[in-house]
Amino acid sequence: MRASGASSADAQRGRARWGCRRCPITAAGGHILAPVRRSTALRAAAWGVLAAGVAAPALRRRLPVAPFVTQTVAFGAPLGLCVLARRSRTRDVAACTLQMWAYLAAYKTPHDDPHAQERRTRFDYPVVADRVLGLGELPTVRLQRTLARLGPDGAEWRTLDAVLVWAHWAWFLVPHGTVAYLLLAHPDRFARGATMTYAVFDLGAIFYWLVPTAPPWYAEAGESEREAGSSFARTPGATPLVRRMMAEYGEHFWRDRWGPLYSVLGGNPLAAMPSLHFATSLMATLLLAEVGALAGALGLAYTATLGFALVYLGEHYLVDLLAGAALTAAVRRLAPPATPLARRFARTIAALEAVAHEGGRAAA
Repeated sequence: MRASGASSADAQRGRARWGCRRCPITAAGGHILAPVRRSTALRAAAWGVLAAGVAAPALRRRLPVAPFVTQTVAFGAPLGLCVLARRSRTRDVAACTLQMWAYLAAYKTPHDDPHAQERRTRFDYPVVADRVLGLGELPTVRLQRTLARLGPDGAEWRTLDAVLVWAHWAWFLVPHGTVAYLLLAHPDRFARGATMTYAVFDLGAIFYWLVPTAPPWYAEAGESEREAGSSFARTPGATPLVRRMMAEYGEHFWRDRWGPLYSVLGGNPLAAMPSLHFATSLMATLLLAEVGALAGALGLAYTATLGFALVYLGEHYLVDLLAGAALTAAVRRLAPPATPLARRFARTIAALEAVAHEGGRAAA
């Protein structure tokens, strides 16, 4: 009996010495396995968010869910990536790419059912606004009548027309090129610049869902011409009220390749109000002006050229450009008060990233 009591006392003293009822090796293993299990679960969840976000835009027409759900899942992809991968330039580029992949779905989704979208389309209010701005006549009509040329066999293309069309086609490089420039040359300004740039894209897409609005060239187009993205139908020998000169020049310059090119680059002809071409270019100009006078001047020259081109070519009403400028101004105005919330959100993502990788540190 005494031996048994002594043995029990020794065991109790041993447990007290180690501070737990497990052996030290088992206890140490538990401390390692806990973060491994936690990080593994978080990484699995992040992979699921990333995969679903990448797949959702491509599968949106086949999924039996509301478009809003699909779009929300798509915008989760950059977050999943930021949890999975440590911060680097490569991750920054990939996150911006995933953001634009989600935006493209937001831009195109309203036109997945073109007839339903057209029934909701506003045609009149931008015409009324532009006639006021143009002192009784649409600025697009005034510019095309003054500057454009129609020969007996169609349009006569001049250097001015080519410069303006190519300025329009080069637009996609400007906002993303500006973000890339900040990443490479001014990394301390990258996060703010990228956030404001892509906020303009995403907020503008909301208007495309809620208020589909026809651009000038679309208003009197025939159905087949609308689908092809070309100038609208007109009787032989008649001059159209508004020409879509970008599409006409595309058919002239690219010939048989224009159709495939337009099918890739197009996607929603009723994404007109506000003009994100102008809004994002203006944002790029303001961001460039913050880092240098020369960069700002180059951005301003391009934005002014693009703004003129959008109205002259029949792509946007003048009021679309003003709305785009207002959107950019609103984003910049709201950026300072939103900064604390954005930083808190960034810290949360950084904390999740740390948890996702703590298993590897614990095992090491």
